[in-house]
Amino acid sequence: MDVLIHLFVGLHIIGIAALLGGFLTQMKAMGQGTARFVPAMLHGALTMLVTGVVLVGLNEAQGHHVDTIKIGVKLAVLVVILGLVYVKRDDEKVDKSLFGLVGLLTMANIFIAVLWT
Repeated sequence: MDVLIHLFVGLHIIGIAALLGGFLTQMKAMGQGTARFVPAMLHGALTMLVTGVVLVGLNEAQGHHVDTIKIGVKLAVLVVILGLVYVKRDDEKVDKSLFGLVGLLTMANIFIAVLWT
């Protein structure tokens, strides 16, 4: 079971890399006002959602303590990210502040995962 948990942690990291990588590749375009949500951002957020839910289930099944408040906060942040990216995914360009908000929330989610113990 530990191998399965580690596999899903790896997939979760790949999801966050896709989401953050998509944001970072559009930083120059954001400065010019032509940034858009690329498909990698949507797929990364969906990957994070699915793998996160699976990780909570696997850890609960193993009898490990799961900080439900932390998971709830991370889920809420991810749902906001996912909602913004999903709704604006077909727009040719996204407002700078909205695009920046997605990047900020993505980084906040990373720091919540790493620093909240």
